[in-house]
This record gives sequence, C-alpha cells and structure tokens, in this order.
Amino acid sequence: MDMANVIVGLALLAFWLYCLFDVITTPAELIRGLPKGMWVLIAAVPAIGGLLWLLAGRPPMTAMAAGVPEEEAEEAPPPGPRGPDDDPEFLRNLERRLRDED
Repeated sequence: MDMANVIVGLALLAFWLYCLFDVITTPAELIRGLPKGMWVLIAAVPAIGGLLWLLAGRPPMTAMAAGVPEEEAEEAPPPGPRGPDDDPEFLRNLERRLRDED
C-alpha cells in the first residue's frame, strides 16, 4: 500500500510541474481567459490548478503549434518552395535543351 501512495504522489507531482512549466512557457498572447500572471498563481495550486489550466486557460493545440493566436491559426500556410520536377516551365525548358543537344 505504501508503494502505491508513492507512485500516485509522484504522478501528481509530475502533472503539477508539467502544468506549471506549461503556463510559464506559453506566450501571453495565446493564453485564454485570464492574464498570464493569474494563471501562474492558479497553476501553483497542486492538481486543481493544473486541471483548471488544461481545461480553461491553455490555448488549443492548433494555435500552440503555429505560435499564433487562435483566430489566426485557421489561415492556410503560404505555399512552400516547389521542386524542379513540379514546375511545368522548368520541365519544358529541360525538354527543349535535351532536344537541342541531339
């Protein structure tokens, strides 16, 4: 029974520390509901503070991944660079050059 208490205690400690560090490292403009300082104080309360942070304060994962506020997170990213084999103009020029060499 004593080992089970230690495991549960360590799990709660890990959860509390994760939530506290998550609040601290999240940019202030992405946090929902309250100012960042208030969320740090709330998350400092073990277990309940972390649960409140995850449910009410933490930004959605889409905004976290993009690093932008939620309303801007739904925009499509700009197209990335294309490879030469995806560029029809490049392929036409390549064919022309190959024909000229023959």
